[in-house]
Amino acid sequence: MRDMDNRNGLISMNLDMKIYYSIFLCIAFVSVSVKAQEDILLKDYDPVSIYNTPSTKVSKAKFPAVDFHSHPYPKSEQEISEWVKTMDRTGVAKSIILTYQTGKSFDSIVNLYSKYGDRFELWCGFDFTGYEEKGWSKRAVKELERCFKMGAKGVGELGDKGFGFFYSKPTPAEGMHADDDRMKPLWEKCGELGMPVSIHVADPMWMYEPMDVHNDGLMNAYKWRIDTTREGLLTHAELITTLENAVRENPKTTFIACHFANCSYDLDILGRLLDKYDNMYADISARYAETAAVPRYTKRFYEKYQDKLVYGTDMGTDPEMYELTFRILESEDEHFYDKNISSYHWSFNGLGLSDEVLKKVYSENAKKILD
Repeated sequence: MRDMDNRNGLISMNLDMKIYYSIFLCIAFVSVSVKAQEDILLKDYDPVSIYNTPSTKVSKAKFPAVDFHSHPYPKSEQEISEWVKTMDRTGVAKSIILTYQTGKSFDSIVNLYSKYGDRFELWCGFDFTGYEEKGWSKRAVKELERCFKMGAKGVGELGDKGFGFFYSKPTPAEGMHADDDRMKPLWEKCGELGMPVSIHVADPMWMYEPMDVHNDGLMNAYKWRIDTTREGLLTHAELITTLENAVRENPKTTFIACHFANCSYDLDILGRLLDKYDNMYADISARYAETAAVPRYTKRFYEKYQDKLVYGTDMGTDPEMYELTFRILESEDEHFYDKNISSYHWSFNGLGLSDEVLKKVYSENAKKILD
């Protein structure tokens, strides 16, 4: 009987030990988990998808593409030659080079790129030197005409994130917005010369939102944040209004709103403008991360406005960059990451656009603008 009691006691002790050990492991696991959550910095968060879903490599655009938003990244003939080879491999027939430049700087870019014929099309900037002085508009128009004679086919990229135009070289124009009366002669001259205008207004809305725990684009937004406390800053909505005013008041001039007019968070804003103005288009450049995060919503937008959107990159010349844009546009892949084009923590998803839409976005709409 005593042996039986001893065995029961040992069994009881073993059970107790197992329970205590299990509790200890749970506490330890929770402790480590909490510690990891507290110790990992947001800037170091680098998720890797473990979903066993299709992964499509799209090495070449399904149809020849016109890149409507690029810049003079290569600075030598050798670098340009390598870029052309990359364009050939990836199916990019032509790149629009938005130089920002005027004067001798623009001329030097023309001399460097002109030997490659129609593989590149060069667009100049506006010269804002002395923009606060009387007679500036006439001088700026004269330089625009000179750039046109040198080979400029359009103007861009003009950039206004709230403080005025600041991309054009050599002089930024603080406080000068698209609907400023002084801009009217330049817009009219662009229409007269058949020079489309690539214009960047605002930035993605996340950059204007508070940099706090509720900003779901925080990791990328913080890098590109807008100083909303600075005096004289136009709001996101006000910047869109300056664009609309310019488009409405200059119906003979074609405007291409860069980056979905930075309305990725609410494409209906852009859609309203595209519906309303025949002289307005939008490029899709450098907003793949923002739009690939909401693929069904974005795909419906592409389908509805397939006649008003043009392909663009604005992200360098690497073949992997082109391939990623094609993968997003053409495949139906889900939940994949690429930290080369943004620092968002979001995963991307393919849009699976139809051939009809792809043909228009890749080149047919560009031809309407350029011809």
